[in-house]
Amino acid sequence: MRTKKLLLISALTIASLGFLAINNVYAYRGDYTQKGLDYTPEKHEVMEEAFENNDYNAWEELMAGKGRVTEVINEDNFARFSEAHRLAEEGNYEETDKIRQELGLRTRNGDSIGAKYGKGDGQGYEQRNH
Repeated sequence: MRTKKLLLISALTIASLGFLAINNVYAYRGDYTQKGLDYTPEKHEVMEEAFENNDYNAWEELMAGKGRVTEVINEDNFARFSEAHRLAEEGNYEETDKIRQELGLRTRNGDSIGAKYGKGDGQGYEQRNH
């Protein structure tokens, strides 16, 4: 009887952890108001410093080629991207979305932006592959 209880508790724990992991994956889905999958408080602090100092090199190193944003944001448009980040932190999502659209990035609701997004077909990764 005790073994059955332990097995049941173990199975429920594993199922719960699996659900949480899947839920976190679907929570982000390109919404810049959500924390990304590799978020840590330490990384966030370094990221904030990069934005505050308009330090593209620090941001690029921290991102290490992760995500489409690293294909779009470069040294020339990083100041504009930093501005979008600041506006988002202030809760000014309308202006943030305008800048992100200008840069060819997803807006708050995850909309793709058109030819600059994806492979020129106007569809983002999630729309093409899910």
